[in-house]
Amino acid sequence: MITMEHVCKSYKIARRNAGFGEAFKALFHREYEVIHALSDVSFTIRDGEMVGYIGPNGAGKSSTIKILSGILVPDSGTVTVDGRVPHKNRMEHVKEIGVVFGQRSQLWWDVPVIDSFELLRDIYSIPRGIYHNNLEELTELLNLEKLLRSPVRQLSLGQRMRCEIAASLLHSPKILFLDEPTIGLDAVSKIAVREFIRKQNEIHKTTVILTTHDMQDIEALSKRIILIGKGKILLDGRLEDIKSDEGIDETVAELYRAYDI
Repeated sequence: MITMEHVCKSYKIARRNAGFGEAFKALFHREYEVIHALSDVSFTIRDGEMVGYIGPNGAGKSSTIKILSGILVPDSGTVTVDGRVPHKNRMEHVKEIGVVFGQRSQLWWDVPVIDSFELLRDIYSIPRGIYHNNLEELTELLNLEKLLRSPVRQLSLGQRMRCEIAASLLHSPKILFLDEPTIGLDAVSKIAVREFIRKQNEIHKTTVILTTHDMQDIEALSKRIILIGKGKILLDGRLEDIKSDEGIDETVAELYRAYDI
């Protein structure tokens, strides 16, 4: 079970105007702006649930995922994932979660995909038998057989994302955090990724938190959505109760207008 209670997170960002003179002044006197990424965020996600976590750019989605992953430490509030505090129990925590950031890669750029998988096997200390069983299953479900021996830099975006998802699941995590997993993918690749995530949840009861701007992903995978805007949880409910007859995209657009985000 995933629980966040009254979580707050702020960032201090340096600001200055353009020009050499402003850059010189900033060496001696910097001006900062405090950005409140998360403000009193609370929610609970049950084991095996697939939840769509949506909101506009800068709403706080990625900050939430990074806190749940243990990458960031909250300023205040409590976070527990299967009884662990992510940033305090990093070694134990990362063995139980998989993370896919659509705009970042965990694969080595210039070596074959299988070499990156072997490295991840060593990093996570995956027993060889479990590793080979998982690799065989993921290769079949994601159609990776022809990709494993290719350098990552030679793969298309859709091919690379399929490999990224496989990499995040080699160690059999109970929880999968997906941050824009279908960004830039063509229609065929999106459908393949969605179908795989759905099967992963059905077969292994993997808990999935999906953040995306593609509402078709949300509609295909999630029965529950959590809407965040300006760092605050604005809505938490079942998709079928929220969706209008005009479709999911128009429903979400109307929510954004209603909450002025």
